[in-house]
Amino acid sequence: MHTRVCIYRSTSGYQRFKTHNLMGNTIVLLTPLLHGLVKLAGLTPQTIEIEPGTLMNIWVPKETVTKNDQHIPPTKPAVLLLHSFAMDGIFTWFLQVFALTREYAVYVPDFLFFGGSITDRNERSASFQAEFVAKGLGKLKVEKVTLVGLSYGGMVGFKMAKMYPKLVKSMVMSGTVVELTESISLESYKSLGLTSWSDLLMPKTVEGLKMMFSIGFHKVPWLPDFIYRDILETMFSNRKERNELLEALVVADEDATSYTSYPQEIHMVWGDDDKIFDLDLAMTMKTRLGDKASLEWIKDAGHLVPLEQPFKYNKRLKCILESVTKDQ
Repeated sequence: MHTRVCIYRSTSGYQRFKTHNLMGNTIVLLTPLLHGLVKLAGLTPQTIEIEPGTLMNIWVPKETVTKNDQHIPPTKPAVLLLHSFAMDGIFTWFLQVFALTREYAVYVPDFLFFGGSITDRNERSASFQAEFVAKGLGKLKVEKVTLVGLSYGGMVGFKMAKMYPKLVKSMVMSGTVVELTESISLESYKSLGLTSWSDLLMPKTVEGLKMMFSIGFHKVPWLPDFIYRDILETMFSNRKERNELLEALVVADEDATSYTSYPQEIHMVWGDDDKIFDLDLAMTMKTRLGDKASLEWIKDAGHLVPLEQPFKYNKRLKCILESVTKDQ
């Protein structure tokens, strides 16, 4: 098949890009299979208009969508899964979806500029993402959730907990920080050999993607180079906007939020080999968050602990959820 040149509409105007035989791309072929399995597990994708020009793609429990596409409140305790920066909601959390849908009403949104979520507004902050998710849940008639956040999703989750304490009843956080300050960033740049978060999280080459995986995982499974090329081709769209998200994520130390004002229980589940936010940083966070915070870690797991050790992680997550939702 010949390479073709396409024109598409993005929030930054018309851009030209090349698509190289996407019909043979393994990620393109895998995605509908994965989505089909998630549907069998009881979720269905919905596109929600948050406001004109802002759309959310979110997977919701099938039983909360009526025959005429209206949304009703969940009858089971609601669990909100907020994804990492490396991939969209379902690719981050599909192994947890399969484990949780029998007992919980699971909601998996895509953040703005991931998956099918988009906006024509210029805001890029974590607070804006938090507002976006909260408004979407409101339209879905979800009144309270246990929030489960990984990496970037955890940072947005901490903002949500601060901004919407009646909505977020408790949190389960992994591989994240309350806020990504300049000092935390500079320390990470030094230890990882980076000059910016985009160096790590928006790779442009196969070697850059391999570096991202080697930092994100305790032990990276072997993959042929064509798989890396397929991932690079399909999973890093909206580059301009995502780079802007990363720039907006870093805050000056003097502007950082206090750790001590969260009313929710905060359960921290870490990989013992997190190379980005290590256990020492997690222990410091726990101390600063106070008595409502707990910390445990999973052996032989890196930053992306739910993906690398799903069985151990799911066991811990289900135990925590049973505890925090027992009165709901």
